[in-house]
Amino acid sequence: MMNGKYLPEGARLNTPENREYTSSGKGLENALKKNVTLEAVALSCSGTLDLTVELGEGIVGVIPRCEATCVLPEHGQKDIAVISRVGKAVCFKVLGFRKKEGKTYAVLSRRLAQEECRKNCIKYLTPGDILPVRVTHEEAFGAFVDVGCGIPSLISIDCLSVSRIAHPSDRLAVGEFLRAAVKSIDRAKGRIYMTCKELFGTWEENAALFEAGQTVTGIVRSIEEYGVFIELTPNLAGLAEYKEGVSVGERAAVYIKSVNPEKMKIKLVLIDHGKMPPVRQKPTVFIPDDVTHLSRWRYSPENCPKVIETVFDGA
Repeated sequence: MMNGKYLPEGARLNTPENREYTSSGKGLENALKKNVTLEAVALSCSGTLDLTVELGEGIVGVIPRCEATCVLPEHGQKDIAVISRVGKAVCFKVLGFRKKEGKTYAVLSRRLAQEECRKNCIKYLTPGDILPVRVTHEEAFGAFVDVGCGIPSLISIDCLSVSRIAHPSDRLAVGEFLRAAVKSIDRAKGRIYMTCKELFGTWEENAALFEAGQTVTGIVRSIEEYGVFIELTPNLAGLAEYKEGVSVGERAAVYIKSVNPEKMKIKLVLIDHGKMPPVRQKPTVFIPDDVTHLSRWRYSPENCPKVIETVFDGA
């Protein structure tokens, strides 16, 4: 299912349509009549937790605290959810106009935009649906993403890639837009869990980018007694013999000794390490933009006895 109209906050900020509506009082009046969802950057938050956004022609927009978030009863409203929007794009609908000290200001509602998103989009999501999301913040256990109009979801760290990482910042950056699939939905608690590793390619798709005899760079992800695991792509790692002095997170130059699809193994020879600046590998997305749902994703090759897969339908 396409998110379409209900995009993560920030996605519509600089679009011609958004600029047209927010650049003048007339445009805001038209947005009110048409019930259009708009975006602007929150400039400040008052002591009463009202958000102020700057609109066109010197018009100020105010999102009262009660209109700042769509609160589910079991979650309760948290002040930080409002304060943390300062300096960031916020979506809203125009409620009307008021005057104070001779100046006109627009009364806005982020809550209504979020409620519409929940009613028309989030409500109908099923596991396997692919959505555009935006990374909002990161914790050791995963990355929180906006799945539409500021509605949060979690991508746990094990769902960021097949290759293991120490922290979500090894894979994603706050503010980054990407596509992710719905992993599961807890409708009783109103929580959505996402995953993106299924979009970063199967073992075979990633292994096809390399061949025996090549010398390439990778990132050291794990060090064991029996060897060093080096990430070649976010969904592909190879094993080199153990070597002292190697550290997790270092870039390494490796020689590809062999590629074995049946055992899903790539043997590497560690040539050099630690003398190159660290880098965050941007994943290659193998799922085309026009694919909006996955029923099943198998990572392991068909001729490999070990089956690694994700089954979405019926989850």
